[in-house]
Amino acid sequence: MKPGDSPLANGKATSREPEMSPCPAGRAPVHRPVVNARVRLAWLACCVLWGSTWLFIKLGLRDLPPLRFAALRMTLAALLLLPFAMRAGLLRSGRAAALRVGAIGLIQIGVPYALLFAAQQWVASGLSAVLFATFPVWLLLLARVLLPAQPLSPAKLLAAALGIAGVVVLQLPALRSAGAGDRAALGGSLIVAAAVLVALANVLVRRGLEAVLPAVLTFGQVFAGAALLIVLAWTLEGGRSASWTPRAAVAVVYLAICGTAVPYLLLFWLLPRIPVAAIGAIPLVDTTLAVFLGSVVLGERLGWHLLAGGALVLIAAAIANGVGAARLETQPSTP
Repeated sequence: MKPGDSPLANGKATSREPEMSPCPAGRAPVHRPVVNARVRLAWLACCVLWGSTWLFIKLGLRDLPPLRFAALRMTLAALLLLPFAMRAGLLRSGRAAALRVGAIGLIQIGVPYALLFAAQQWVASGLSAVLFATFPVWLLLLARVLLPAQPLSPAKLLAAALGIAGVVVLQLPALRSAGAGDRAALGGSLIVAAAVLVALANVLVRRGLEAVLPAVLTFGQVFAGAALLIVLAWTLEGGRSASWTPRAAVAVVYLAICGTAVPYLLLFWLLPRIPVAAIGAIPLVDTTLAVFLGSVVLGERLGWHLLAGGALVLIAAAIANGVGAARLETQPSTP
């Protein structure tokens, strides 16, 4: 499946034929995507499915070693995405493009997911989601360094300042209680590092891979990431046992299907049908949902640091998306 394959349900327009709003004489018509109930439902599904991933990662980690857990999820997700990538022209991709997609997949999927799954052994799911929500801020800063046409405006600097302040507030309790056996501060740092790496991968995609279709790009990155995670799990977790409980099996299958394959396929369908701002809003909504689920289902405490730091991070992410981060990324990034 690729963007533009199916017409919109109301029959008024397709992704290639947007509606034109009325305009005063002498002015060019304004093209707006048609947003109907089907489109809204798909957008909401992306938010809900991605927002729930943090909960299922936390549940799966009760039974599975983190690297093996991540490797299983991504391997299954790659198998699910393969038919769609084949349909989109996977076999027609050149060798150079395939190698580059694979290399970026190591930065986008392999290393970040190893960091994220390891970190969530020590960090609450809601806090993990909020820390990872700094992704648009790092995207803006890295774009300034690697993409010459992306200067830093006052709004971008404000987003960066608020995002960094939010991380500091979120990490304060862990830093204050950090001791020889306390890994919460380390876990928070690993999550932020993962967000930076994912932002870097998205900027690198903008430097030569814009022509690769989303289904092919996503499969290639997931496949390469899964390969790296398998190697890491085999190398670093050889002595760790896994408890194959029904909970573990549900977590792996849910994350592969509902946390990876389905929402990305929905996103490909949505891309030509909704405004860029709506795409940029997905991480804001799914992060809020992740905090809610962590509190209600897992009983995670909503302390002042999470509420205050989370507010700073989400405001920073909203500003970052508003001034251009959503236009730089290939897709919203979430575990």
